[in-house]
Amino acid sequence: MPKLTTHVLNQAEGIAGSGIHIVLEQLAADGSCHEIARSVTNADGRLDAPLLDDDQPGDYRLSFMVGEYFATRPCGKGMLMRIPVECSLEAEGHYHIPLLVTPWAYSVYRGS
Repeated sequence: MPKLTTHVLNQAEGIAGSGIHIVLEQLAADGSCHEIARSVTNADGRLDAPLLDDDQPGDYRLSFMVGEYFATRPCGKGMLMRIPVECSLEAEGHYHIPLLVTPWAYSVYRGS
């Protein structure tokens, strides 16, 4: 079964993105979705446990609530509030999706 982990790097300051709220939702074919996990990044910008472990393959939305985070940072609030990342997970494998973010831009990729 798929396993999903993530971490956040604040590239504007060159530090881990700690204290960022993350929501995971499963997406249905009819366009509906339901929340299946919620967590907050630790001091290393990582989660203490996988968001998804031993669950069903399928389509998911990972939402990073970066607006609240950057509002408290010296680099400033910026324009980004929530970053949704939609992905399709197969039956097996470890999916690690890092977020590299500033108050104005972001990038995601499948890490290891």
